[in-house]
Amino acid sequence: MTRLILLNKPYGVLPQFTDDQGRPTLAAHVPMPGVYAAGRLDRDSEGLLALSDDGALIARIAAPKNKMPKTYWVQVEGVPTDAALASLRAGVTLKDGPTLPTEVRRMEEPAGLWPRDPPVRFRAAIPTGWIALTLREGRNRQVRRMTAAVGFPTLRLIRWSIGDWTLDGLAPGQWREVVVAAKGRR
Repeated sequence: MTRLILLNKPYGVLPQFTDDQGRPTLAAHVPMPGVYAAGRLDRDSEGLLALSDDGALIARIAAPKNKMPKTYWVQVEGVPTDAALASLRAGVTLKDGPTLPTEVRRMEEPAGLWPRDPPVRFRAAIPTGWIALTLREGRNRQVRRMTAAVGFPTLRLIRWSIGDWTLDGLAPGQWREVVVAAKGRR
């Protein structure tokens, strides 16, 4: 039977099970041998990470060609303008080429959001804002590069969902196993 684990990866944890430099890894949170991350979530990002023991399912989740939507809650420096959001919706040009169009909207800070350790830097003279951004591709540090390209650098990045799977009910470091039907669908 295929295993699919949904983990709320804490900030500062590497998306792998070993590290020769002694940094925190998934091993401290998922005591289950034989599962591997479906994609990456940088050490300085937090939120939903899918893990499985099924290589085909991992490929369906992570492969950009499958365009599985991934939604991020993003705290940015400043309050995003309508023009910045329109640019993100249309797709922005990064050093490695244009991005696909995204779904993006302003949002309030998520209710019940856990504190980050260490906290996001605070500047009294510069407000922050939140957006929900959905991608269907996955380049290295893409969300951070996109928000910076439109003038609103990312301060905090939380992956809320992958496809239909969400963080709902998972505190940082917690995980749950979900049943996966044929071809990687719930």
